[in-house]
Amino acid sequence: MTPDDDDAALVRRMALDDTGALATAFDRYAPTVTRYAWALAGSKQDVEELVQDTLLTLWQKAATIELSTGTLLPWLLVVCRNHARNQARRLAKNAGDELPAELAAPTDADDARERLRWVRDEIAALPETDRRICELCLLEGHSYAEAAAMLGLSVGAVTQRVSRSRARLKKAVTHDEH
Repeated sequence: MTPDDDDAALVRRMALDDTGALATAFDRYAPTVTRYAWALAGSKQDVEELVQDTLLTLWQKAATIELSTGTLLPWLLVVCRNHARNQARRLAKNAGDELPAELAAPTDADDARERLRWVRDEIAALPETDRRICELCLLEGHSYAEAAAMLGLSVGAVTQRVSRSRARLKKAVTHDEH
């Protein structure tokens, strides 16, 4: 991926009304967002609507998006989940039902973590040191320097292990078939 092709650059280009950037983001993330949407919706039509709404929101909000992780995927998944909640509310209201439990807003951080069990399962399968680094940096929000100090490692070693673990997690997410 070139610097002009990273997610932050794509968002900047979309903010300038570059439809080619949106097409690149679509090609890059639509398959993963679609698989995620299948976990949230019950029909092909609902899944297609979620993916379309998610990418439309990306286009409309590009000027205000700040990528703290450097990648669009977490942002897109949160937006997709929010659209799924709204969709489920509309459908439930029309049918006179309650919102499905899997789409209800998490009540606390522990509940939110439990809902991402598949990610936690992948982290649990990592070697012990890599698992602990992921827990410290990715789940608990510690800096690489803090994790390195806690584990007696160099910052470079932590950085390399996080990068390798993220690649493994990304592969697991993008190859997961819902």
